[in-house]
Amino acid sequence: MNLSEVLSQVQRLEIRSRHLVKDVLAGEYSSVFKGRGVEFEDVRPYLPGDDVRSIDWRVTARTGAPYVRRYVEERERTVLFLVDHSASDAFGTRRQTKIELATEVCAALLLAAERNHDRVGALLFTNQVERYLAPAKGKRHAMRVIRELVAFQPEGRGTDLAGALQFTDRVLRRHAVIFILSDWMAEGFERPLEMVARRHDAIAVQLVDARERDLPDAGLLVLRDPESGAWRYVDTSRARVRATLAQQVRERDEMLLRTLRRRGVDLIRLRTGESYAGPLMAFFRMRERMLRR
Repeated sequence: MNLSEVLSQVQRLEIRSRHLVKDVLAGEYSSVFKGRGVEFEDVRPYLPGDDVRSIDWRVTARTGAPYVRRYVEERERTVLFLVDHSASDAFGTRRQTKIELATEVCAALLLAAERNHDRVGALLFTNQVERYLAPAKGKRHAMRVIRELVAFQPEGRGTDLAGALQFTDRVLRRHAVIFILSDWMAEGFERPLEMVARRHDAIAVQLVDARERDLPDAGLLVLRDPESGAWRYVDTSRARVRATLAQQVRERDEMLLRTLRRRGVDLIRLRTGESYAGPLMAFFRMRERMLRR
């Protein structure tokens, strides 16, 4: 993609995202995340009604009684986008790939954050951390992040979500809102995710495509794993094969949801070729209801 193509795509993204941010997301984003940028102050004994995600497990283990962390509000909120650019995220059959969907979602949320005067940044990863744009304030920086998202060409093909989370835990010393955009087809990320979720407000965005979940009856297909390069024959004319795949997908989704819930991480599931405005609004409204409790 040359420079003129990048700039043209950035302009189209900004036009679409500006409308969504102004008319739909801005108020919801501000009400949900307002005042949630905080810095650790001390701990106190747990009281009924406290958010279990604020429990300090180290102090709890040491004292034998539950303690929660107390925070003071920061003047500036930090929002970081972790974006999975592995080869499986380059897949898409509904007018866009998963990474194209991720880029558009990031653009909308970036502009909502910039409108709210937040510091924004991005971390792009495959089987390694390939690019890190440290959070900063201002429209110029937000547009630079969007340009990087559009123009980025990954070197790797695999997925090291654990490594990306570990890198995030090292570089972000103060509380942040972290959106993790991936198809979550990864292993070994549970412990690093737990560490990140203890210190930050981590939100998982799962990117899915219909053809990965519902094979058509198209006879004998030759399929290639985009990350490993392995080839496999699949007879999609057999109902049992299609049912087995659907069951495996359901089980993987359920396992991911359990994993996230145990660590206090919310989930937004987005599908290629479908509007992401509805799922984002549902997430914001769910968050708002939780804050009112």
